[in-house]
Amino acid sequence: MATPNLPPLFAVALFFFSLFPFTLGRTSPELSRSSSSSASLDVSASLQQANHVLKFDPKPFMSFQQQVQVVPSNSSFSFSLQLHPRDALHNAGHKDYKTLVLSRLVRDSSRVKSLYDRLQFALSELKSSDLHPLKTEILPEDLSTPIVSGTSQGSGEYFSRVGVGQPAKPFYMVLDTGSDINWLQCQPCTDCYQQTDSIFDPRTSSTFASLPCESQQCQALETSGCRASKCLYQVSYGDGSFTVGEFVTETLSFGNSGTINNVALGCGHDNEGLFVGSAGLLGLGGGSLSLTSQMKASSFSYCLVDRDSSSSSFLEFNSAASSDSVNAPLLKSGRVDTFYYIGLIGLSVGGQILSIPPNLFQMDDSGYGGIIVDSGTAITRLQTQAYNTLRDAFVSRTPYLKKTNGFALFDTCYDLSSQSRVTIPTVSFQFAGGKSLQLPPKNYLIPVDSAGTFCFAFAPTTSSLSIIGNVQQQGTRVHFDLANSVVGFSPNKC
Repeated sequence: MATPNLPPLFAVALFFFSLFPFTLGRTSPELSRSSSSSASLDVSASLQQANHVLKFDPKPFMSFQQQVQVVPSNSSFSFSLQLHPRDALHNAGHKDYKTLVLSRLVRDSSRVKSLYDRLQFALSELKSSDLHPLKTEILPEDLSTPIVSGTSQGSGEYFSRVGVGQPAKPFYMVLDTGSDINWLQCQPCTDCYQQTDSIFDPRTSSTFASLPCESQQCQALETSGCRASKCLYQVSYGDGSFTVGEFVTETLSFGNSGTINNVALGCGHDNEGLFVGSAGLLGLGGGSLSLTSQMKASSFSYCLVDRDSSSSSFLEFNSAASSDSVNAPLLKSGRVDTFYYIGLIGLSVGGQILSIPPNLFQMDDSGYGGIIVDSGTAITRLQTQAYNTLRDAFVSRTPYLKKTNGFALFDTCYDLSSQSRVTIPTVSFQFAGGKSLQLPPKNYLIPVDSAGTFCFAFAPTTSSLSIIGNVQQQGTRVHFDLANSVVGFSPNKC
């Protein structure tokens, strides 16, 4: 068929729209209410914050009561904990922002590997009885050795202050939706890393109690042991690090808002290579040993501030959801009860839904696939086909941005050193019922050095499991309604 002759003005317009396709195209009625085609990224502000994070002094300790507040709720026990980004509490002394980002990405890769390993174990035919703790002996003579520093390869990114024992002593603990086991470092140590607070000494608490090997809590552990009729635990992580010790019950306190008695947690005497700065970890996953399950919480929510910020937000338990939240189904796997799967059906760029097979976001009957929301993973991982479609759509709509070399796990980066502000296409998550969550520009085009290199902050994975990471969640309150199986996203509710 012969090509028709086009009027000059029409030809110019057609050329313009081929360069800037995100301004062209039919948007569905649902999207037109919830997202636009373009957004403005403040390059100067992002770089200023990146440079500022290197100058952070660790936050001075607030009183325990100042870090907890009671929030309105129909529940009889509703409270919130102040939530701090890792770099506001622990200054690792990086020489520049590029090395700081690289260290974060190394931690992130270890974190993702641990999640994939956990999934693979759950989907295999192995049983807990097939597992045995590492050959780590905790002998009396070993327990008197000096405390040594660990590495900074742990995956803890956000901390809250929690009281442990009776009388309560406050500790900074990592909050983690991808874990169930609560644990903290305990005296005496065979090997303990450096933490901000003094190490917990069980002898100072009147409510510390060992768990017998036949207890329900001990039997619920994936990896456990028994010594002198006392339960031992071990939790291993993706970078080869681990925590080993006695599984006990203890009292946890939340400022003046109340306490929870008999919380099962690990008292770690050998803790290698993890979570420098924090005293341990509070598991917020969906398993029976998590804090949320043990306290029988009907809901919890958090808002993660920018990791380059010195500000803080709150982790809330049993609080009401925001009326303007974008809701998605909260799904559970019959094989892995820890993870919080959500009903994502697609992605959009520039207000246009991408052609991605929905099954790439769905969990099959055997437990493979699906997408989870995780507080500990930084960068969102998508199955390679979905990632390639998302990346290509973004790249095709940004030909006016100056490309540069990839960086670590990022393959799409730009040189914005000469820009103070740029307009980029929007990126949104699509949920059932036409609901759309539009991400802030700084949540998907992020600086990786102080010279003006910005990268598209998604990454591909060959695993069947996709993960929505905390960079994409920053500045959004994520509310897990456990009673009604709904996840709500409320932008700008920190």
